[in-house]
Amino acid sequence: MTLALARPCTPDTTETAELPAVTGRDLNVPLVTGEWTRNVNLDYAASAPALTSVAEHVAQVLPYYASVHRGAGYGSQVCTGLLERARDTVGEFVGARRDDVVIFTRNTTDALNLLARAVPGSVLSLDIEHHANLLPWRGRGHRTLRAAETVEQTLVDLEKALAQRPTALLAVTGASNVTGEVLPLDRIVAIAHAAGTRVALDAAQLAPHRRIDLAATGVDYLALSGHKLYAPYGAGALIGRRDWLDIAPPHLAGGGAVRQVTGRTEVWASAPHRHEGGTPNVLGAAALAQACRDLAPVLDGPALDHERTLLTRLENGLADIPGVTVLRIWPDSADRIAVISFLVADRPSGYVAAYLSAEHGIGLRDGKFCAHPLLARLCGSADGGDALRASIGLGTTTDDIDTLLAALRTLVTEGATWTYAPVDGRWAPTPDPRDLDPFAVGTATSTGAACGHH
Repeated sequence: MTLALARPCTPDTTETAELPAVTGRDLNVPLVTGEWTRNVNLDYAASAPALTSVAEHVAQVLPYYASVHRGAGYGSQVCTGLLERARDTVGEFVGARRDDVVIFTRNTTDALNLLARAVPGSVLSLDIEHHANLLPWRGRGHRTLRAAETVEQTLVDLEKALAQRPTALLAVTGASNVTGEVLPLDRIVAIAHAAGTRVALDAAQLAPHRRIDLAATGVDYLALSGHKLYAPYGAGALIGRRDWLDIAPPHLAGGGAVRQVTGRTEVWASAPHRHEGGTPNVLGAAALAQACRDLAPVLDGPALDHERTLLTRLENGLADIPGVTVLRIWPDSADRIAVISFLVADRPSGYVAAYLSAEHGIGLRDGKFCAHPLLARLCGSADGGDALRASIGLGTTTDDIDTLLAALRTLVTEGATWTYAPVDGRWAPTPDPRDLDPFAVGTATSTGAACGHH
């Protein structure tokens, strides 16, 4: 099978005209029937496509690419300035205080593992967290608090737990990567600070959807990922108060993290360089900064309106499909980002996801979403049930939502037209005639695929 790149689809961009453009909007994908259709990407919460401006910026930077901080060459000096300006831009994007430090990491998981080595005491988190904000704390005096049945009771329980035992850090998610629900951050910070506890925010899901202001909220540390923030070039960041980070063991011991090395001793640099050993990901930092520049003007306006309109359309549509159950943590949660997880009665979530991709060109997520304790609660399964997750982003249109809803109705009322079975632990069409490795060496390309909706 060949990869069709010409005659691209022309999706309706009217409703996203005020928003930064994303790459991949004109992508065609093959179906098991032999047809091709427009790719419907509803998996933004896992990895968001690059903004067009981000991809263009990286392409402009590439000719200058060189190592930073210690090179006299022109490219090295350009890249050094690029990296340090990116640090300032990312800090501004999240409202960092003047004395906060911005450390570039690989992603949110990397950032929180870095912070875990700097915390001078015990850590408390909720059981709704992504593994990135759960596993790094284990073995470090970590406690997990079960989220209550309501937001209000959860806040009461947090206050009690912090009063019972001295706690250095409360680590919470900004928005659930499973249900999209958002906790009242200002109240959480007030509760924690009253108990003498600092707050770390896993903002991987929140940052692409809501404006965050560290100085205004009082959040002490924040971690985010570029690949969720329309900058999928391998960079993330940890932003926060300097004191813990300046005395913590270096995250990566090596060149760039030290001021002086002798035969037996070393003098480590201060943060951020203390934790950025080795050659930094300049292109990733530049991409992340460009995404922040382009997102900052629209987050509170057009982007928020866009996602709320589509989220309502999706919620209402799912409610009308027999056998579909939307997952929620709290009935009284007042805000949620554009992420919805759901179940389809009597059908494995992996089977549904495979069907949506193979027969309709729809990409969404299935599984436990790296939040096993939460999925076990929501699905009523001791070993953690599987669910489906649809997530909306800047490039999502009403047509994308309607395509998903129509495909689910077809499955529920008529069933699939293809056969599916577990293959290597995942559901897949059997047989699967699609070329799943179109960039393999020697693969030819074609210009003959037509665009259409399925």
